[in-house]
Amino acid sequence: MKILLLGGGGREHAFAHKFQESPFCEQLFIAPGNAGTAQCGTNVNLNPNDFPALKTFVLEQDVEMVVVGPEEPLVRGIFDFFGTDDELEHIPVIGPSQKGAQLEGSKAFAKAFMAEQQIPTADYQEFTQDTLSEGLDFLDKTATPIVLKADGLAAGKGVLILTDREEAKKEFRAMLDGKFGEAGARVVIESFLDGIEFSVFVLTDGRDYKILPVAKDYKRIGEGDTGLNTGGMGAVSPVHFVDEKMMEKVEKRVIIPTIKGLQQRDIIYQGFIFIGLISVDGEPFVIEYNCRMGDPETEVVFPRLKNDLTELMVATANGTLHEITIEEDPRAATTIMLVSGGYPEAYTKGKVIHNLENIKNSTVFHAGTKIKNDQVLTNGGRVVAITSFGENFMEALAISKNNAEQIAFDGKYFRSDIGMDLAAL
Repeated sequence: MKILLLGGGGREHAFAHKFQESPFCEQLFIAPGNAGTAQCGTNVNLNPNDFPALKTFVLEQDVEMVVVGPEEPLVRGIFDFFGTDDELEHIPVIGPSQKGAQLEGSKAFAKAFMAEQQIPTADYQEFTQDTLSEGLDFLDKTATPIVLKADGLAAGKGVLILTDREEAKKEFRAMLDGKFGEAGARVVIESFLDGIEFSVFVLTDGRDYKILPVAKDYKRIGEGDTGLNTGGMGAVSPVHFVDEKMMEKVEKRVIIPTIKGLQQRDIIYQGFIFIGLISVDGEPFVIEYNCRMGDPETEVVFPRLKNDLTELMVATANGTLHEITIEEDPRAATTIMLVSGGYPEAYTKGKVIHNLENIKNSTVFHAGTKIKNDQVLTNGGRVVAITSFGENFMEALAISKNNAEQIAFDGKYFRSDIGMDLAAL
């Protein structure tokens, strides 16, 4: 098959790396890609949100499948764009319809969906500028910590957890006043759930589903889960506290009702569902849905996935997932993200990255990188992910940390404590 992969981050490099291993992937295009994906296929200078330009390219290159990495094209309706175009409708798009993508595109939509399907999640209320005063009254009655969520897409930064009630009111006003742009036109206030988080990934063809390897990611910039939220500083898989008993609960209480709920609403969904969960006293609650694979979780999930990714994508498009058995590598995988100094706030780009060629026993997944004059340069806040295998996550982590120290660029920073909280469990 000729496949077009949309996106240019670490997740997409993990996809590209997996497609490269498949004998069924004849040619791979990545739009726009990065310095890492260029080693797996052909980077194409296209914006994933420019649907007319994608149409022209797909028809010119006889692309046979489109796989969508990031959320924005899905929320904007790329699945529907292809499906309603006479020239494109024969080309499968791996990802949900625009309506299905609202599981991520609107926190309010997702919370209402969970309430309808009786899926365990935190209690909540939603507010707009018109109901600002009611929201402030609600905050007075809400126990701290207080969780504020921008309703729309905010690049992973639209969730605030605040222990000070007055600060929560200040941030609530700021969100409704445009702190996160249109994403904050509606704000969800949630009860705080105290527990330990984990990530479950489901691939569905709309009727059947398959559960991929479970992971845990780390969002805070600082050691010990302190500081600002980021797009993700690292991940581990598997997660030993997510045992068979826990997964039985997740499947029965969350996954099955989610798939049935989509069917009941006649929502077309052929792609990945990320379910962010938290274990509260051994009981799973849903924190959020994403309508695609997570990042950096993909960088540990896909290396542990032994199935051919092209075959999985074809089965998803054809509605034959029930014929597939998911196979997992029994070893542990860890990834550590190297980021630019100043991230997740202001940072500079264009720093030369050294020693990538000297890395051993790890896979380097590029995120914010580009090639210029035969040099690999930083081109984002999150720069590269270092993924390693081990018999347990501590062994894998030691290898990732060693290689993270070898790679050099001006302002490099990484967390050295990824997964360390699990050692105490």
